[in-house]
Amino acid sequence: MSTQIWFITGSANGLGRDITEAALAAGHKVVAAARTPAQLDDLLRAHPEQLLPVQLDVTERPAVARAVRQAIAAFGRIDVLVNNAGYGQMLPFEQMDEADFRAQIDTNFYGVVDVTRAVLPFMRERRSGHIINVSSVGGRIGVPGMSAYQSAKWAVGGFTEVLAMETAPLGIKVTAIEPGGMRTNWAQRARGNAPEVMADYEESVGHWMKQLVQIAGAEHSDPARVAQVVLKLAGHAAPPMHLMLGEDALHYFNMVEEQRVATAERWKHVTTATGYSEQPVPELPAQ
Repeated sequence: MSTQIWFITGSANGLGRDITEAALAAGHKVVAAARTPAQLDDLLRAHPEQLLPVQLDVTERPAVARAVRQAIAAFGRIDVLVNNAGYGQMLPFEQMDEADFRAQIDTNFYGVVDVTRAVLPFMRERRSGHIINVSSVGGRIGVPGMSAYQSAKWAVGGFTEVLAMETAPLGIKVTAIEPGGMRTNWAQRARGNAPEVMADYEESVGHWMKQLVQIAGAEHSDPARVAQVVLKLAGHAAPPMHLMLGEDALHYFNMVEEQRVATAERWKHVTTATGYSEQPVPELPAQ
């Protein structure tokens, strides 16, 4: 594989760090965008000719444009964009502060949109590129307590599909990877210093919070192996729009999908009854 130019957001820790290390080890050049670029100093010492750390908060549009200009000035192009920056907060929707809810949407969805908007013209000009959006199995299912995070990830999935169809004739590929649990600090940050769950939400959200605590440090997927998948994906001629990663992700997705199919079948007579007809609207299924 020839040398590629990668632009990776959220590159200082977690999965972003693993992807950055994998791309560098493969001989690629990396623009590593992070809120605190100093966290990449060790990699810069090891790969001074390959790595360009840039300061970036993906919610700050002027900074996004500036970081992309730095990348183009340094390397002339961007072959692979990895929209990885993101975080979650686990709390009942009713208890989540409005500012915190919006902040998660801004980072997890609009961060993807704004960085993509800045990079896309350069890929379009060259008729080449691969945009890899780090979503989550939470972008395909719902989990109590994750209203903001999963709303954003569902949006990322839809954005990915539409953009992939729009840019396919231009030689640009777009993929959303959808990992399950990985052994990063994500779970610890998601619970953070959140207040105690209201008693009324203990049965729903409280249950999942306990699950999050129990699996922390024992998640199924190794982020270094996820990074290797991303590395191979970036060189693939026909990558999928969606790629689920992790046995746990596949298990939960299949379980939820079976429920969706069963529900659709049970309500099919209602679904198909909205055309023009003299017949009355059918009765709804019994509880």
